[in-house]
Amino acid sequence: MRCVSARWRRWGAALGVVGLAASLGLLPSAPAMAKKRAPEQYSPPYAAIVVDVKTGKTLHAVNADAPRIPASITKVMTLYLLFEQLEAGRLRLDTPLRVSAYAAAQAPSKLGLKPGSTISVEDAILAMVTKSANDVAMVVAENIGGSERAFAQMMTRKARALGMNRTTFYNPHGLPSSPSNITTARDLAILGQAIQDRFPRYYSYFQRRSFTFAGRTHANHNRLLGRVDGVDGIKTGFTRASGFNLLTSAKTSTRHIVAVVLGGRSGPHRDQIMASLVENNLPRAYAGARRTAPITDRAPAPKPVSVASAEEVNSTASIPHPARRPEPAGAPLDLTSIRPVVASAAGSAATPSSGQWSTGPQPVPRAGTQVASAAPVAVSAIADLEKKQAVEEPKKQAAEETKDSTPSRSAGWVIQLAATGDEARARDILSEARRKSRDLLSKASPFTEKFVKDGTTYYRARFSGFDPDSAQAACKTLKKRGFSCFATRG
Repeated sequence: MRCVSARWRRWGAALGVVGLAASLGLLPSAPAMAKKRAPEQYSPPYAAIVVDVKTGKTLHAVNADAPRIPASITKVMTLYLLFEQLEAGRLRLDTPLRVSAYAAAQAPSKLGLKPGSTISVEDAILAMVTKSANDVAMVVAENIGGSERAFAQMMTRKARALGMNRTTFYNPHGLPSSPSNITTARDLAILGQAIQDRFPRYYSYFQRRSFTFAGRTHANHNRLLGRVDGVDGIKTGFTRASGFNLLTSAKTSTRHIVAVVLGGRSGPHRDQIMASLVENNLPRAYAGARRTAPITDRAPAPKPVSVASAEEVNSTASIPHPARRPEPAGAPLDLTSIRPVVASAAGSAATPSSGQWSTGPQPVPRAGTQVASAAPVAVSAIADLEKKQAVEEPKKQAAEETKDSTPSRSAGWVIQLAATGDEARARDILSEARRKSRDLLSKASPFTEKFVKDGTTYYRARFSGFDPDSAQAACKTLKKRGFSCFATRG
């Protein structure tokens, strides 16, 4: 790995030259730049975490479970729900998404879309990844969820399904609203892993350096791409209340970490902290086969409700939304006064007790400061579900499950690699396992098996054609190769 410290010193020298030129009047004023400059006394609430993806171990943590405002990192969840629609075949990359007057009126950063126009799904992805376009995020929300409010509820439900238990969303873009989106550094690390585990094909969009739309080229706000070894995404964020935020993934051929920095005092300050975290922690990450199960949710993707109807999207009556609150111009938002609403699976709401989140002043540590974590980052609850299914009594299992019509399979034992709410995902897992383990699975028969539990449909990803000994041996080897696996009688 190249030494990023030297690079940051060069960047600092370059910034000093720019500052001198500005002081001499050699550079024109730029409102956008001025808005992003933070006075030295500006000190938003800080939090950070680094997670080893292969083991789930927390390598670094500061205020990792304290409530924070994600700002535009919110769009990672918006993209997660959009990728679900693509994976399910309900949208295509060339599907046009219609622009409502409400979406077009969102505050910058934005593409400047016109009411009644359309934007393709692929352009929408790139606009959110690079430009962090707020109008585009609202277009996606309305076309998939029907309204900002309904889509935000979908986002929160998805967060719960992924294990992001301290996250609540109220809008799809991260602009200040009443109330604001609330999350934690640890929850964002879960999201950063989950979007890669679930959508490896679409995750590559986060590596795009620029995006051209309507004749204008927009650079990616993530300045670490191509400048810090291993960094391959994923998203920046900034509001006055949140400070400068960054969710990052970094990997080598054998190691992989996800890191979060929230509350940087400026873009360069945030980037310098993140570069130091990557430099210090990526070499410490585990280099063997992945030991953790992929993070996946337990619910199928909902169908989009309003892609086809421009009249519905443009009708203000069909798009309820909360009243907007201007972003505070003075000191950062006092997070001690926030009591976020936590949506339950049934759609009800509850307010966490005051003791759930830490409050009070949060010191900003120096880059690279090591703080022990109180708990490892959460991974999908699907592994617990699989273990439970493996030991359920046959009679109870038969009463709870509704199986689809599947081809006849060989009697004997089967191995199960996953149980997911998306059948296409289950098939992908089977294909990946066979591709990587032909020596074990060349004679085995892949199949998916549908079952319903507590009103939710799941799909098991299984291989048949084993005896007890060969099934156990296959699972042992597959686990060493990074797959979740258990053997059971077919």
